[in-house]
Parts: sequence; structure tokens; C-alpha cells
Amino acid sequence: MTRLRAATWLIFGLALAALPALGELGTASSPVFQVEFSNPGLSPSHWTLTLHTDGTGHFRSDRGSKVAAGPQGAQVGGDQIQAPDVDRDIKVSSKFAERVFQTAQQQGLFNSGCESHLKVAFQGWKKLTYIGPEGNWGCEFNYSKDKEIQSLGDSIVAVAETVMEGARLETLLQHDRLGLDSELEYLVEAAKDGRTLELRTIQGILSRLAADPDVLQRVRKRARLLLAGIGS
Repeated sequence: MTRLRAATWLIFGLALAALPALGELGTASSPVFQVEFSNPGLSPSHWTLTLHTDGTGHFRSDRGSKVAAGPQGAQVGGDQIQAPDVDRDIKVSSKFAERVFQTAQQQGLFNSGCESHLKVAFQGWKKLTYIGPEGNWGCEFNYSKDKEIQSLGDSIVAVAETVMEGARLETLLQHDRLGLDSELEYLVEAAKDGRTLELRTIQGILSRLAADPDVLQRVRKRARLLLAGIGS
């Protein structure tokens, strides 16, 4: 009887431990969209971005063993500073979230398969998953044959890059303030050409840099420029 009771409590405990993970994927009445990215040749080599219809979400990354590349393609590793793994809540604009879910809810795009199988450069595997009242759909691709899906994947990758840039800025502010100059220069250019999107996800660190008298004036100026582009 004692053994049976112990086994029952063990099963109950394991079930409770699984609840947060299940909750992150959402329920039938609360749509959730998730992108899982993997590319062993990059750092981070793996990340997951989860979004809800109100724009709230969560980002988690894993650097893996690959040496990171700086904004100009220079390697960052060894005695140089690398940004830590990221595990944080984020919030994107309502406009961006609306676009994500409108595309995701077109179930035909997902049910038809989305990998092009074309001989194109490897960009990383993007696994898209939608869970909502209409049902659950998903697909995985390097380069999609569907323009809407490919564009959606590119946009999510750009948001992920923004979040990771924010983590790099936080690390540089703490350990290498002079390095902020080139990092902000890169971020301004990346924001212009679409390599980064939804700068509101790193508004906190940009605001800190814009008001910090101990960083270079160019850094403060660029941070203010980026903040001005966020909008309401």
C-alpha cells in the first residue's frame, strides 16, 4: 500500500512538472504560434520564439558550441565577450502579431507542405507550429515554396535577431562599453534593411543606453534614433 501511494504521488508530481510546458503551447481557445530555429553553424545554434495573439510571447536561445560572429562578421570567442543564452518574455506590436496569426490561420498553407526542396543555401531549419480553435498545423523548412510562409519565417528570424542584439548590448554595457559603438552602428543599419524587426522588444536596453552619460555620445545618439523608430 505504501509503495502504491508513493508511485501515485510520483506520477502526480511528474504531471504537475509538465504543466508549464503544455501551457506555453496554448489551448484550443487561446491561439499560439511558435517558431523553432536550428542551425549548428551559427551561434546561437537553436532558438524558440512563441507568440500569442496579443503580442506577448517568450524567446529562448541556446548558443551551442559554435563561435559567435560579431556585427561585421568577425569571430567573437576565446577572450572576447559572447552574449549569454536568452530566456525572457517579449512583446511585439499588435500589427506584427496580427500578421503572424492571419498567415498561420490559413491552414491550407501548412497542410500542403512548405519546403521547396530547391538547391539553395542552407539558412537554418524553421519549424512553424500553430495551435488554435481551428486545429493544429505545422511545417518545417529551410526555404519555403510558399512566399507567405517564407516571408513569415524571415520576419520571425529578424525579430529573433533583434532580441539577441538586445542581449549583446546588455553584455557589452556591463563588460565592454567601447564595443557598444560598433554594435549600435550595426543595429541602425540592420533596422533600416529589415535584418532586425520589432525594436520594441529591446526598448529597455535602448532607453538605458540613450540616457547613460558613461557611454560614447555616438552610442546615445544611435540609441535615441532607434527608439524614435519604435512608435506607439
